[in-house]
Amino acid sequence: MIHSILLLGQSNMAGRGYPKDVEPIRNDEIFVLRNGIFRPMYVPVNPDRKTSGICLAESFADAYTREKGVPLGLIPCADGGSSLDQWAPGELLFDHAVYQALLAQRTSRIVGVLWHQGESDCFEETYPYYEEKLAVILRAFRKKLSLEKVPFLLGGLGDYLANCEKYPECKNYGYVNAALKRYAEKTPMTGFVPAEGLDSNPDKLHFSAAALREFGVRYYQAFLKLEEPFSTLDGSERAPAPQNEIELL
Repeated sequence: MIHSILLLGQSNMAGRGYPKDVEPIRNDEIFVLRNGIFRPMYVPVNPDRKTSGICLAESFADAYTREKGVPLGLIPCADGGSSLDQWAPGELLFDHAVYQALLAQRTSRIVGVLWHQGESDCFEETYPYYEEKLAVILRAFRKKLSLEKVPFLLGGLGDYLANCEKYPECKNYGYVNAALKRYAEKTPMTGFVPAEGLDSNPDKLHFSAAALREFGVRYYQAFLKLEEPFSTLDGSERAPAPQNEIELL
């Protein structure tokens, strides 16, 4: 049994970084859930769209496995353009993520949840209710998956959104960031990951590949502040790689 993390949110969690802009991460200890089985990591990790590319979970996982000496599986469930209403309990994205996580829990222990979402809720009629809706969603994930003591990391929206011409409503991103911070500050085992200083692709909507590499490290640093004392799953020095992958390689 290995460790795993659940990836939730919209396109900036799925990742839209251009692979040509960064060196690939070469780490045989990172896996991706595919058809219920953890496979060696490939890019894109979260292929929700044909534009999927580098995602922040890659550098998070690289830091995790190298420091802790334990394989880490990624559970990709992010979906580009999705709003909080689409992540509400009982909706398709919520149920899909729960089903994927339950499959992953059969062969791994979920040690963290990474969330990045909010661009689709920057409208004046939606951002005032962001914190309230987010609380319902994340409480439901904790309850459904028994993750009460697992860190949930919430990433901030990029400052470059102030210059996003295609979606002018994104200028309201500051209200969403404020809601994310408030929720993290008052909710146990929850942390906010700032995005200050991170640049974007030319679209001023998605983080660049280099920014996503840095963002993943920031998520990991926030994770370290929340995690329980680390121990391997079986008391040994390290957990083995997934057995089904050993047989395939």
